[in-house]
Amino acid sequence: MAIKKSELYSSLWSGCDELRGGMDASQYKDYVLVLLFIKYVSDKYAGVPYAPIIIPEGASFKDMVAFKGKPDIGDQINKKIIAPLANANKLSDMPDFNDPSKLGSGQEIVERLTNLIAIFENKALDFSKNRAEGDDILGDAYEYLMRHFATESGKSKGQFYTPAEVSRIMAQIIGIRDACTTNDTTVYDPACGSGSLLLKVGDEAHAKVTLYGQEKDAATSGLARMNMILHDNPTALIKQGNTLANPLFTSDDGQLKTFDYVVANPPFSDKRWSTGIDPLNDPHRRFHDFGTPPDKQGDYAYLLHIVRSLKSTGKGACILPHGVLFRGNAEADIRKNLIRKGYIKGIIGLPANLFYGTGIPACIIVIDKENAHTRKGIFMIDASSGYIKDGNKNRLRDMDIHRIVDVFNKRLEVAKYSRMVGVEEIEKNEFNLNIPRYIDSQQAEDIQDIEGHLKGGIPSADVDALQPYWDVCPQLRQTLFKANRPGYLDLAVSKQSIKTSIYEHPEFVSFIDSMSALFADWRDRSVETLKSLQADCHPKTVIGELAEDLLAHYTDKPLIEQYDVYQHLMDYWAVTMQDDCYLIAADGWKAETYRIIEVKKNKEGKTVKETDKGWTCDLVPKQLIVNRYFAAQQAAICEQEAALEALAAQMTELEEEHGGEEGAFSELDKVNKVNVAARLKEITGNAKPRLGDKKAAELGLGAPEEAILCVWLHLANEEVELKKALKEAEAALDALAYAKYPMLTEAGIKTLVVEDKWLTAIAAAIHSEMDRISQTLTRRVKELAERYETPLQQASHRVAKLEHAVNAHLERMGFAWN
Repeated sequence: MAIKKSELYSSLWSGCDELRGGMDASQYKDYVLVLLFIKYVSDKYAGVPYAPIIIPEGASFKDMVAFKGKPDIGDQINKKIIAPLANANKLSDMPDFNDPSKLGSGQEIVERLTNLIAIFENKALDFSKNRAEGDDILGDAYEYLMRHFATESGKSKGQFYTPAEVSRIMAQIIGIRDACTTNDTTVYDPACGSGSLLLKVGDEAHAKVTLYGQEKDAATSGLARMNMILHDNPTALIKQGNTLANPLFTSDDGQLKTFDYVVANPPFSDKRWSTGIDPLNDPHRRFHDFGTPPDKQGDYAYLLHIVRSLKSTGKGACILPHGVLFRGNAEADIRKNLIRKGYIKGIIGLPANLFYGTGIPACIIVIDKENAHTRKGIFMIDASSGYIKDGNKNRLRDMDIHRIVDVFNKRLEVAKYSRMVGVEEIEKNEFNLNIPRYIDSQQAEDIQDIEGHLKGGIPSADVDALQPYWDVCPQLRQTLFKANRPGYLDLAVSKQSIKTSIYEHPEFVSFIDSMSALFADWRDRSVETLKSLQADCHPKTVIGELAEDLLAHYTDKPLIEQYDVYQHLMDYWAVTMQDDCYLIAADGWKAETYRIIEVKKNKEGKTVKETDKGWTCDLVPKQLIVNRYFAAQQAAICEQEAALEALAAQMTELEEEHGGEEGAFSELDKVNKVNVAARLKEITGNAKPRLGDKKAAELGLGAPEEAILCVWLHLANEEVELKKALKEAEAALDALAYAKYPMLTEAGIKTLVVEDKWLTAIAAAIHSEMDRISQTLTRRVKELAERYETPLQQASHRVAKLEHAVNAHLERMGFAWN
């Protein structure tokens, strides 16, 4: 059976544990990723004639396995695996597997490398069989590892990775997905890092394009080359060197090579950008028409390199700190010249703390040379508030990405989010592009109404602000509010009944029913599509089409936000549905059970104990089988569980009622069967409760100690018997469910997975949006009612009355309050 995508990731990440020790994440990433690379290319290309990657004889992963446990394991890997592979495929800057400063020496390095190799020996990690055509499982695993490495590396060493979410945005807004691309279409990243951004752009093209990248750091450029291969782009050209000082992609006449698309996430505010270059005499004339960037701020140096590297019809995007939008002096001149030439198509402000190298907010500057001469403005988006917390970083959600891309590509002007800013307006602001100057994204302040506080009454303006609700339920407003005086209203129902008045109002009930019907329509349409999935399907295509259909289905619907609905589906995809689709892509609709074996190993990594923890099925969990085929047995178990809970409650109540200093349980250090029976024997000579004593205990608090202990012991014995019966019933149900799997037909499995599992979970998530809508209205109405329910005069009268009462109490106590 194919390995689940999530298990593949966690399995590879566990390999990092073998290397951590005192080694920095930016170092041990090299070893883990190289092992991933060698395992993958060995599985896919070993023995394959004319393969894009050459696996020399004796240099495959299987050959590496033979070195496990040998005292010279590191040296053998270097000489017999790394060197032949690197030489045959022109790979450089591979890590040293025999470096004692990083891997330890003696037995330490032997155990560490042996255990690391063992991680990749897992039979489920057969990469030649676990990659669905069209879905880059291994490339995604690489991205997963890179994200984790960047997270652990901290601010100083996280530069080798651009968050995939930001890369996706850039790839989708530069126009490559709408272009007629061919193999002659070129994409370039002058600061490519590990290559993730470059690859994302390539993935958006309809046809295979040619990728170029240059990276200053030697080790990171090596990672980029491997990343290209893992993403099925073995012909991508990655060069190592300082792009600004020595650009390596040049034409025959020595000038910069130009490209159709250029993207980059260069180092923010690089203070050493001019090392090795004379900006005033740049042979590539990158700064001639715009101005020379400041010595200690290299942001515009990279942006101008991008502009110069674009063809006359080229398009690009660059991630830069917000400072480039408003800093003055030399940068202001460069900015003005870029704007006047019409090169800046758009600016997207991103949330703070997205990137691993810094916590400052950044922006995406979109360049378009092709339409520069007709450009009359710059399209701006303030997306700074759309994110989710993820550990100590912020992360863009799928809905945030989709919203940015939709708004930018369709030039949608959304209040407090986006607008087209004319060049004339920018000139009036002295070419300052700071987004808050043009987009006020601040949420409106909830203003306190002074007259409302003085005289009472809810301001009509606050109720009018809830107009989207009244558009859907026009009579609901009259139900909830009544007239007070001009401009003010009173609550027409009690505060306690606000919720029921909303939930049970015919218009709101009708709205909820319409939303349920809306989902049912999409669900019915999706059932057959999902049931038609076959082995070798493309999971990424599946979710792409499904999610876009759902988003379109909920567009422009009242009260409900389509991107929130979209996010519910994408969240479920990430947690559950993605793994299921990859299982189906690999094995088809097979519901195979397997045992859960807990393995305990000793310090040497040898298995010393295996414990059977039961069984499971990934595609069709046991609970789905129980719910559909054995509901009666499950209901009986639920009744037994309820009875057990009731018994436990009775015992607890008895202990609390008679647990005082003179209570029946006061002589016991701990209330349990052994202690209660011993106490009973001590006072009666008989450790067994008499049947008549239970009736005697009904006398209540005055019941004798003997009777109370007998009752507790009766309940404890009943609890034991019920637990035994419950365990037997659960075992019987488990056996019934286990026996059902071999009897399932493919049609039955599809029904269980698509209807009972996927669509039921998605329905519950989307229907929660209805609860959110009603709760938001309920909370706001109650808040307004409470805010203005006590006018100042009434509050003052109440204070005076309370003050008078307090003074009277003080006088009776002999105190005079002056």
